[in-house]
Amino acid sequence: MPEPHTSFGARLQAAMAARGPLCVGIDPHPGLLQAWGLEDDAVGLERFSLTVLEAVGEQAAAVKPQVALFERHGSRGLAALEKVLAAAAGAGVLTIADAKRGDIGSTMAAYAQAWLADGAPLAADAVTLSPFLGYESLRPALDLAEQTGRGVFVLALTSNPEGASVQHVGGEDSVARRIVRAAAADNAAARDAGTLGSVGLVVGATVGDAPARLGLDLAGLNGPVLAPGLGAQGATGADLRRSFGPAFGQVLGTSSRDILKAGPDAAGLREAVARTLEMVAG
Repeated sequence: MPEPHTSFGARLQAAMAARGPLCVGIDPHPGLLQAWGLEDDAVGLERFSLTVLEAVGEQAAAVKPQVALFERHGSRGLAALEKVLAAAAGAGVLTIADAKRGDIGSTMAAYAQAWLADGAPLAADAVTLSPFLGYESLRPALDLAEQTGRGVFVLALTSNPEGASVQHVGGEDSVARRIVRAAAADNAAARDAGTLGSVGLVVGATVGDAPARLGLDLAGLNGPVLAPGLGAQGATGADLRRSFGPAFGQVLGTSSRDILKAGPDAAGLREAVARTLEMVAG
């Protein structure tokens, strides 16, 4: 765990500057496990995940375990995730637990304790959250992340077709725009201190011109933007520049399957990361 005064936003900003704006997803899909010659069980996903971490940890700004793919194996899967998170912390690799948690009251507080509390078995550097019970329902997680020097990534504008039926609603005062404004307000203190805030947003890399059409001030967020969809889902570095415009420097592009299919050979994984970084920079 970092010292309390070192915020997640500042640490991620430093990692992106040093290694490039790429997050590698750790997604032990059954098909990938089979392609790697591993069993679809807790032992296989642990071996898969630790291989990815060891291969790309020094290249990527962060890694993002997909929590659901560990949960499907029950307690043994979560135990494997605990080992992956601990190994990443020991190696100094930032982790984003892709859990998409969202609830109210004491239940939200319990989720916050699970993913963001010091000493929690599943504690990550940041966790993804769903705000669609109301942004302020996430307050237990937002407050705990600030206290422990961790971060959150709040879903704002996702690339799945169904997302528009909620996120685009409201026209000039869309749901997505309200989420962006609320997150920017939580990053105000970091802006005053001249650092990147720790309340990030999830905006799909394949959303096209939706940020502009909805009037989203992502540059004013003063926080990181996690953009899944590089590679296998079709997004390129040029797409990120077009979609995010002046906020491009805050964007942490995410690639999972396009990199993971290069395994289990560590050199192949590292080469895939290097290609992706070059594509984003190009």
